[in-house]
Amino acid sequence: MKKVTPNSLHSSGSAARNRIQRVGFLILLGATLLTVIPIFLIIGVIIVQGFQTITPEFIFGFPYNGMKSGGIWPAIVGTIYLILGTALFSVPLGIAASIYLAEYAPDNRITQIIRIAIITLAGIPSVVYGLFGLGLFVIAMKFGTSILAGALTLAIMNIPVIISTSEEALRTIPQAFRVTSISLGATKWQTIRRVILPQAQPGILTGVVLGLERAAGETAPILFTAAAFYLPRLPESPLDQTMALPYHLYVISTQVPGMPAGIQYGTALVLLILVLGMNLVATVIRSRVRARRQW
Repeated sequence: MKKVTPNSLHSSGSAARNRIQRVGFLILLGATLLTVIPIFLIIGVIIVQGFQTITPEFIFGFPYNGMKSGGIWPAIVGTIYLILGTALFSVPLGIAASIYLAEYAPDNRITQIIRIAIITLAGIPSVVYGLFGLGLFVIAMKFGTSILAGALTLAIMNIPVIISTSEEALRTIPQAFRVTSISLGATKWQTIRRVILPQAQPGILTGVVLGLERAAGETAPILFTAAAFYLPRLPESPLDQTMALPYHLYVISTQVPGMPAGIQYGTALVLLILVLGMNLVATVIRSRVRARRQW
């Protein structure tokens, strides 16, 4: 009969743990590949199919012949206008609200309800925001179908995302920073403005970029409030309609018969480049800010 020793028990236990660890690693690797590979395949198809269409005429030209010819410049400019308008209305309000919730608001039942409401609003489908914007900004406030109505609708949709991510970024700053600053004679607002906000900037920027990227790719809200089906000119004021890349892509893919596939994929590639470009700029800024951190 084989004698069982503590060392043999320890070795068998370690081997079992190593097998479990390897199995867990393989499961996680498989889940990662199942997520990443389809994304790269989609991006690859868009790049291969749309790259030949990307020419100066396609980028800077105006559509004609029922959008089957010409370029997408009005859609690009309209998308940029909507992003800038969304940032103008949502970023200051979202960051201000997150500062209040993280630094000033007492931890009681009311603030808990507010946070639950913010999380709930962040998960509401975008088409609901589009109908809300139609009723409030287009009809009740008489802005009409315009860049202003679309930007306000997108801003309301993005504010919960900005509040949640910015508040989380503010709460990750160690409490010692606040105590030290106030003990040196700074007021609470001076501490927030000169110490907390600069340190939380990477996380805040992440929330802002996530919100604006979502605004850049949304179709339903601007379908009801801002987007035009075919408008071969640039908007002249915030109260004008505009073409936008997401809605333009939807239209040429579903509503225009005989549309060349190259134009569809080219439009998708331009939208993809715009979103990835925003993400790249945010990543560079975050990296530089984190490199200056002392903790």
